[in-house]
Amino acid sequence: MSCEIVIDGCLPRSVAVSKASLKAAAEYFASRSSKRIGIPFHSVTIILQDDAASDEVHRGIMGVEGATDVITQAYEAMPPEPEGIYGELYVNVDQALRFSNVARNWSAQKELLLYIAHGMDHLSGADDFESADRARMRRRELAWMRDYARTDAGKDRR
Repeated sequence: MSCEIVIDGCLPRSVAVSKASLKAAAEYFASRSSKRIGIPFHSVTIILQDDAASDEVHRGIMGVEGATDVITQAYEAMPPEPEGIYGELYVNVDQALRFSNVARNWSAQKELLLYIAHGMDHLSGADDFESADRARMRRRELAWMRDYARTDAGKDRR
């Protein structure tokens, strides 16, 4: 059973990726995250947003001021939905554009995919409060991105 992925929000041309490509990558990351914990992902909505919206959501969900890369919101299954993972990822496109070349010397598209992989990892219960956990998450997410890039969908990301 595959996860239903919905992509909402604006995606600037400068990111050079389509919503369909983001959806394919998100489906792949959800399947990898699901496999890691043995619990099915059922539905994830990805909301693409700017810094201002990210700040607002960050305050509302986590009580923290300021924009961030991705905010993860998980939900319990509502009867008659089957048990599993349901959630939303609030992904900051402005930050992906800003940090892509500066922090990692790669494209905004790749930075955006990292944020989505990171959010899917959080939905499966991974946390990054401790530096060892953060490093473990990053290794896993980068491995997912490398593996995805080798798939047919990952090779055709436009």
